[in-house]
Amino acid sequence: MKAIVVGCGRVGAALATELKSGGWDVAVIDEREEALGRLGENWTGEFFVGHGMDVPLLKSAGIEAADAVVVTTDGDNTNILIAQVAQRKFNVSSVVVRLLDPRRAEFYRSLGLNVVCPTSSAIAGLKAAVLGDAAVEVA
Repeated sequence: MKAIVVGCGRVGAALATELKSGGWDVAVIDEREEALGRLGENWTGEFFVGHGMDVPLLKSAGIEAADAVVVTTDGDNTNILIAQVAQRKFNVSSVVVRLLDPRRAEFYRSLGLNVVCPTSSAIAGLKAAVLGDAAVEVA
């Protein structure tokens, strides 16, 4: 299985290393070369320096054969565009995008993007904790 992770911050790096540990062929794209350090010194996957909207870079990373693309940069607009390129131009079967704005997350979810919104998850978890929901696990 081939995955491309765009954005090598804490979330992207952790996901990339977990997928790699699970046997996936993983390519990571980030604008900053120093982000490679987040993957650890034993990283055996690929790492590309550049912008995730760069189509030739996406091709070099293997998007034409990718089973999954996960977009985790710190910019919602960037994430939406990259996810749409992966989904519409390259027909990647599993495209997952992180969006921080709950309103945008709901809108793009309604358009068919697979959206993860940590802000919405945090709000729901915090509300449940305040209301005393014993089933809520607070990390």
